[in-house]
Amino acid sequence: MTIQVVFIDSAGERREVSSSEGQSLMEAATLAGVPGIDADCGGACACATCQVYVDPIWLPLLPPVGEGESSMLEFAANRQDGSRLACQIRLAPNLDGLTVTTPEFQF
Repeated sequence: MTIQVVFIDSAGERREVSSSEGQSLMEAATLAGVPGIDADCGGACACATCQVYVDPIWLPLLPPVGEGESSMLEFAANRQDGSRLACQIRLAPNLDGLTVTTPEFQF
């Protein structure tokens, strides 16, 4: 199944990306060339450079933040309440239309 995801950058530019069910949000972003997702560790939950801000209406549909993700988010720049690591979000049918914003910078 194809899952649609909306990425909004810090300047407000909107990009709609089509991805496959089961891919991570980080994979969808990097394959589509979405700026603002550095993904330095390649999805190993070891760097926090794929941080996104999840639109609040989508947060209840995501699995809870795991211990590893929580630890990595401690190092994320400009962490917010809706911050998640894109490598830890697997795309599923219930996330079709998921909207996230990328931070101005990652490190």
